Amino acid sequence: MSNRRPQIRATAMPTDLNPYGGVFGGWLMAQMALGAGSLASREGKGKAVVVSATDFAFPGAMQVGDELSVYCDIAATGTTSLTITAEAIGRERNGEAETKVAQGTFKFVLLDDNDRPRAVAERWA
Repeated sequence: MSNRRPQIRATAMPTDLNPYGGVFGGWLMAQMALGAGSLASREGKGKAVVVSATDFAFPGAMQVGDELSVYCDIAATGTTSLTITAEAIGRERNGEAETKVAQGTFKFVLLDDNDRPRAVAERWA
């Protein structure tokens, strides 16, 4: 869908399905949280923990074997937090067709070595 680089990629497996045979929304949310957490830790230069997850939508569906790519961007910063948007794109297993399957927003708080909130670097403040 674009020239952006995904934060993570994963393949939907049979254990990731809901009782109706589609990919479970909770699995999609977990993959998105992993991607957003990776970006928060890398850009925050240390430990980052998720404190909220909001604004989820699931406009498309994935099947077992489809590849999921999660793209993340920093949308806002606070004194000790980063707000990250995540977009999940599914690609059919045996082709190039892509579909936006989920989107959501995560807020992470950066922590110091004593697990106390620490300030966001001036680069993002």
